[in-house]
Amino acid sequence: MQLDRNIDLFDRPLTARSVIASLLLGMRPPRLSAARLVQWCGLFDIAEGTARVALSRMVERGECTTAEGTYELVGRMRARQPAQEWSLAPATESSSGAWRMAVVDPGPRSAGERAALRDAMRRLRYAETREGLWTRPANLPRRSAPEDAWRVAEAQCTWWTAYPDESGRDLADRLFVPHDWAKRARVLGDRLAAVTRALDAGDHAALVPGFVTGAAALAHVRADPVLPPEVCPRSWPGNRLRDGYRAYQGGFAVAVRDWFRAS
Repeated sequence: MQLDRNIDLFDRPLTARSVIASLLLGMRPPRLSAARLVQWCGLFDIAEGTARVALSRMVERGECTTAEGTYELVGRMRARQPAQEWSLAPATESSSGAWRMAVVDPGPRSAGERAALRDAMRRLRYAETREGLWTRPANLPRRSAPEDAWRVAEAQCTWWTAYPDESGRDLADRLFVPHDWAKRARVLGDRLAAVTRALDAGDHAALVPGFVTGAAALAHVRADPVLPPEVCPRSWPGNRLRDGYRAYQGGFAVAVRDWFRAS
């Protein structure tokens, strides 16, 4: 099967850092030799020097440790794994119509603090109703997001539980635009199925488009607002995309192992 090597699923090209981090995040434990990581980057036309510079900078930033030629994810980068795994099989709580609100505390904040809060709220799956007010249905456990995101949000916000007068479904549609998420999820689900079939058939040419498609699908799963059934659109494709990703994971892991052995 012919697969597009340069599937346009990201706003910008994958960097050496993102290629390395995405591969390691899918491994248990998240470690691999420098030689293997450089070899893997070569599949994406990333030069050896560029890959090694990326590894050095990841160590400097505290994203990796290195010992005897092996690199392992640590710190905030590794802390993504539990929330990522939760995203693939979300266990939500009953919202009973309640919504959680995060109200930004009064007082001056630096541009860096404001940017950090926006990033944290995105990872917590909250939407901004207006400047300084974030909300979502109260159906997610704490483990649905990384602890560092919670720490940033809790340092800048006061938290409330509320029951909106507006229809919960209308509010969710306005804030989270779930139909847009669903449309992309269906496209990614179809592409995942195609690359999984190719990988299962032993087609190593599918490794690059498979990796790109899998990374895009996983990023989209993490962006799922995970709305409760009472406000979620019908025929929600979230579980289909998750099932497709889990099927892809197995085929991709075998294909990568076989490719390294053959290289």
